Amino acid sequence: MVFFFDLVIGGLAIGACYALVALAMVIIYKTSEVPNFAQGEMAMISAFVAYALIESYGVGFWTAAGLTLLFALCLGVVLELAFLRPAKNPNILGLIVITLGAEMILYGLAGWKWGANQHPFPVPFSEYGGVTYADVIITEINIWTFVTSLVMMLLLFLFFRYTKLGTAMKAVQQNVFAAKAMGIPTRRILTFTWGLSSVTGAVAGMLIAPIATLDPNMMLDPLLKGFAGAVLGGMTSLPGAALGGYMLGLIENFFGGYVSLEFKSVVAFAVIVLVLCVKPSGLLVRHFERKV
Repeated sequence: MVFFFDLVIGGLAIGACYALVALAMVIIYKTSEVPNFAQGEMAMISAFVAYALIESYGVGFWTAAGLTLLFALCLGVVLELAFLRPAKNPNILGLIVITLGAEMILYGLAGWKWGANQHPFPVPFSEYGGVTYADVIITEINIWTFVTSLVMMLLLFLFFRYTKLGTAMKAVQQNVFAAKAMGIPTRRILTFTWGLSSVTGAVAGMLIAPIATLDPNMMLDPLLKGFAGAVLGGMTSLPGAALGGYMLGLIENFFGGYVSLEFKSVVAFAVIVLVLCVKPSGLLVRHFERKV
């Protein structure tokens, strides 16, 4: 039973990171119907900025985290203005290629600035110490990861539910033409959407960096798992994306613990194929069939 609960705790912790990545992708997808494949590199760059502030400039962790979130907001806005806004009547495939181009640019910048070496990400909590209950050890880093992700999800829920800007974003997501007719500045909303998505991804990046190691490739696997979680829960549902991330973390951990550790990473792709075959819209999204 101890091993079982260890797998549950580990699965929830990594699932929390997948859930944040999935939420970041869904925030943009709901507005533009384009999966942002630069999301991982945006989070990775933000994590490197936090690392540089702490290690090179001696900034405290929490101050560095706040400055990093501000940087992430600006990064998302700049990417939308520099890459998406200039595109003239692009189709979905063109927009996907643009996000892939942005991904490669950010990846190259990180490799040029910080190199390919792995860096330990400094955090104010221990990876080994924690709480022990009935022989089950819950490490501080797992607690902080889980709590931080829940707080971030709660803030996103409150933002979309109770703020005018969040309501405007939902209006643009539902019908951009109707929102424009009602006087909502849809272009500005789309730009802010990229900024908010970047902030959400930056939180995920700063949570993943201590668990893994900080290097330009750190978000490759979490991005694919976050995308799989978003597909599992529904690419147009924020609660579905969060649920899909947690479910994927648990499924992956149980598969690695009881079946095969070598094929643990394959689970995410198997989940994508299975969900697309059985319920293409995701677990929490109703599938609509277009009739002509």
